[in-house]
Amino acid sequence: MKTKFDKISFMGMLIALGIVYGDIGTSPLYVMNSIIGNAGKMADIKPFYIIGSISLIIWTLMIITTIKYVLITMKADNNGEGGIFALFALVRRKAKWLVWPALIGGAALLADGTLTPAVTVTSAIEGLKGQTFGAISFGNSQETVLIITSCVLLALFLIQRFGTGIIGNSFGPVMLIWFSFLAIMGVINLLNYPAILQAFNPVYAVEILFSPANKAGLFILGSIFLATTGAEALYSDMGHVGKRNIYGTWPFVYASLVLNYLGQGAWVINNAHNPEYAHLSNLNPFYEMLPGSLRGFAIAIAALAAIIASQALITGSFTLVDEAIGLKFLPRMIVKHPSNVRSQIYIATVNWFLCIVTFIVVWAFGSSERMEAAYGLAITVTMLMTTLLLFEYLSGKIRRIFAFLIALFFALIEFTFFVASVVKFIHGGFVTLLIMGAILIVMILWYFGNKRRDHYEKESEYVSLNDYKNQLVELSEDNSIPLYTSNLVYMTKVKNDYQIKRSTMYSILDKEPKRAKVYWFVTVNETSNPYESNYTVDLLETKNVVDVQLYLGFRKQQSVSIYLHQIVNYLIKQGVIDPQKQKYTSTNKRGNVGDFKFVIINERPSDLALNSEINAFDRQLISGRIFLQNITASPISWYGLEFSSVIEESSPLFITMQHDQYLVQRKIYHSIHSRHDI
Repeated sequence: MKTKFDKISFMGMLIALGIVYGDIGTSPLYVMNSIIGNAGKMADIKPFYIIGSISLIIWTLMIITTIKYVLITMKADNNGEGGIFALFALVRRKAKWLVWPALIGGAALLADGTLTPAVTVTSAIEGLKGQTFGAISFGNSQETVLIITSCVLLALFLIQRFGTGIIGNSFGPVMLIWFSFLAIMGVINLLNYPAILQAFNPVYAVEILFSPANKAGLFILGSIFLATTGAEALYSDMGHVGKRNIYGTWPFVYASLVLNYLGQGAWVINNAHNPEYAHLSNLNPFYEMLPGSLRGFAIAIAALAAIIASQALITGSFTLVDEAIGLKFLPRMIVKHPSNVRSQIYIATVNWFLCIVTFIVVWAFGSSERMEAAYGLAITVTMLMTTLLLFEYLSGKIRRIFAFLIALFFALIEFTFFVASVVKFIHGGFVTLLIMGAILIVMILWYFGNKRRDHYEKESEYVSLNDYKNQLVELSEDNSIPLYTSNLVYMTKVKNDYQIKRSTMYSILDKEPKRAKVYWFVTVNETSNPYESNYTVDLLETKNVVDVQLYLGFRKQQSVSIYLHQIVNYLIKQGVIDPQKQKYTSTNKRGNVGDFKFVIINERPSDLALNSEINAFDRQLISGRIFLQNITASPISWYGLEFSSVIEESSPLFITMQHDQYLVQRKIYHSIHSRHDI
């Protein structure tokens, strides 16, 4: 899909700064704090430890963020869209097992994202501790920080339903100021210890992993990884801003981040033995290295950057869930468009789920230091899963052996980060993994429940629409039966060779004949092209029976009623179907299109327990899938039929009799007291 951001421009790059880099851009607020915590106290820190740690940060950002994501993975765009689900959509036909990396990676990305608003906003607000601004004085109470953080986050979640287009216009300029501030403050402080520039030498990064100065050993990588947790966002948000604008802005962002880390490192080395800090193990070098006169401005701009990072996470979660719904990884949820911005969506279920979890995290952990200990574990899983999918994508572009070597290189590094982050499990990482597990279970139930249901559907569950078209034409023209509606629409799937579920024909012909001028059988097909919007029409050599196949991208809204009215108007203008004159009408002046009734047949799982041909595990999958369907968005909302006339009918999941349901005649009694054995 072509967008206005396909070409690089100043405005496009400004918008990219505001949308893409919130998460990775706020990492200087907490990464060095975590590294200091690994060393024990400030007095225990050696210059070599800080230089080696910053070297690890620099080269992690270079290898994972720059080389893997910016230079390689962003090439794998799906009509301009990025992200793990967009990547899966590109390669899913190559092998069935690829669904597992997509499911696991998507669940991990959603789960780990629940910590981002909590960590970033809390880290920013903690800068207020001990500060005085005019008549307002902030003490050292962490409870005050948590209350302010909660108010900020609550306001952020409340405004989502109204759209964020207005405040979104200011994101770019704010982030431009933020990154400029990071760079300037970094340069000012690194000039006080120029030897910190040795961190650009990768030898220091390797040596620190095995040095006695590093008490955490390999596990220091758990803290280093925090500097690159936003790398996945670069790829996921590519469709919003265009890859060229990311190419144009990343060098500036990378330089700003590196300069700030160098400045923080220089400050730590210079103040390691300062009596004011020597006994501390928990302090934030980002704030401490600033002149007192700039502290207020720094807190304000950091809070704004944290809000922007949280906003990017929330909208990114909406997009991720919307894509998962389109790929049939998650059950239906109501997707709304609160503004005229096409890419901006709102999913209330996701919004309030994130809100509740974020508040639990803020108050359960209590400080950014504790949150950092749990942050980043699940995202390593997402990166590993992206690497697996990337291998399949690259295999179609270059020789498979080269694709394997590239994927292996990144996988080894990411697996090392995963191992180093496992220690976070006992410090709170289990929270995100529990959330990840819950999301993954829902995905498995929905996706594989659909697959197993389709597996057990026998040919006898389906009939050919061709075999019934003459009956439908005859019923349509039978004036002895009252007209039920002009257009009777069934939201059902018409398979190859016009195969349709028996329950559909049962609804029309057996319950009570439903006479209509035209019978419409509408199938909605989700496609890999994010915004595809087209259809095919097959009238089966009649003017009364129409098979409509809608092809909608996985990010396209399913407004079936609107689409069908367009199709009917077009077919009437072309003379393909007869005009449907209405005697009374107010909105349609020409009166060429009649009324509509939409029929949705809901599955009833009560017969599953009686079906001996379904094994126990598959029965649980199918039952779970139907349970999720019943507690999430109704088909009426999902298909955009809220303002249409809709009839919902119930039908058994499998309406044909199983082998053990047939009666066998044993004997006929001719006496008045007949006996029937079942």
